[in-house]
Amino acid sequence: MIETSGAPRFVAQTQEIDPIDDPLLFADPASPLAWLRRGDGIVGIGGMVAGYEAGAGIPFGRPEPADRPTPADAWREIVAHSEIDDPLGIPGTGLVAFGALAFDPRSAFTSRLIVPRAIVGRRDGRAWVTRVRSGRADRADEADLLTPRPYGPYWSATLGPGAMNPVAYQEAVRHALAAIDAGTVEKVVLARDLVGTVPAGADLRRLVRALAGSYPDTWAFAVDGLVGASPETLVTVSRGRMTARVLAGTAARGADADADACAVAALAASTKDRDEHRFAVQSVLAAIDPFTRDVDAGAGPFTLELPNVWHLATDISGDVRGSASALDLVAALHPTAAVAGTPTDAAVDLIRRLEPFDRGRYAGPVGWVDGNGDGEWAIALRCAQIGSEPARRFAEYSDTMPVTAHAGAGIVAGSDPETEMLETRVKFRPIVDALA
Repeated sequence: MIETSGAPRFVAQTQEIDPIDDPLLFADPASPLAWLRRGDGIVGIGGMVAGYEAGAGIPFGRPEPADRPTPADAWREIVAHSEIDDPLGIPGTGLVAFGALAFDPRSAFTSRLIVPRAIVGRRDGRAWVTRVRSGRADRADEADLLTPRPYGPYWSATLGPGAMNPVAYQEAVRHALAAIDAGTVEKVVLARDLVGTVPAGADLRRLVRALAGSYPDTWAFAVDGLVGASPETLVTVSRGRMTARVLAGTAARGADADADACAVAALAASTKDRDEHRFAVQSVLAAIDPFTRDVDAGAGPFTLELPNVWHLATDISGDVRGSASALDLVAALHPTAAVAGTPTDAAVDLIRRLEPFDRGRYAGPVGWVDGNGDGEWAIALRCAQIGSEPARRFAEYSDTMPVTAHAGAGIVAGSDPETEMLETRVKFRPIVDALA
């Protein structure tokens, strides 16, 4: 469904403003829209002027209607009916939509692109504001949108085992290993969940701020109640060039320098982790092939250091063919082997059978797209969904809202169930620490 608020046309006007210290101060405390990295990024303000949604009201397990437009097509339609005045031409200026898409097209969670009424951004020392309105709307209340709001009180969440506890997770890993032995899949990524509550009325910007401060080299995001800090770029498109970072193969950081050196050396030498990583890279290269040329994937994986883990990583880059947009590449890439498995369809089917929950937007694409089709998209990892859609709507009648977090591990031949469970514990740490 394409939402156009009854107006035939949208107007987006960008202008440069004086530098700002903290873009998050402009976001809605209860439902922030944000995309931040190393202090730069964009923040959405105000209600949705235009957007796209899919999946709402479809019971989990049922396929999506075949005639529903794709996010890429819906966005092209919105842009075609918009007037964009963008003298800056900086990534994140002009007409921009924030997006959070479900992992599984059969998910009961809604996939959304959201164009807010205003966007405040900062990049490389420059700042701007973009105002978006329908063609018939007046500008009487725009000043109120650009008033920073102080952070609310600190708060904490309570979390505990969800539908799949650690014992059940290890049993699911054993079933996955049996499927691998039978030749059904080569790799499958299994997740488990934590559930809990946050206080109603909590300032969710504090969670974004905590994640952005603790993990500055990740994409810190907040879109439609999904808040996290992802280390994994799904795809970035800018001026005809695409880049992606593949992460697969993980080791916990050591307790001291010597233990840390041993951990990273073992990861780099691990046949199991290198095989897992190879599957992930091959899936990305195959997916982008129709849309790119002159692709470079480097000579082999490097080890990426994060505060809580080491990852095997590969950076991929190439030129984009024709008029393909970031959303076209998102659709081609998702789900990657890094979050689903190999072969993809068989792995997703196995995930549906072994995971006793709907992943929602966890491990789905999250990011933004602009009027040129450029954008930055990550995989929604190290994240939590704050409130179900009905819960957020009726939060004023309750003292708490539900929160759900997920973490997964890639299962390949030779995986050990207990080791994989411990890997999910390490991956939970960023969001669990921030929620606490």
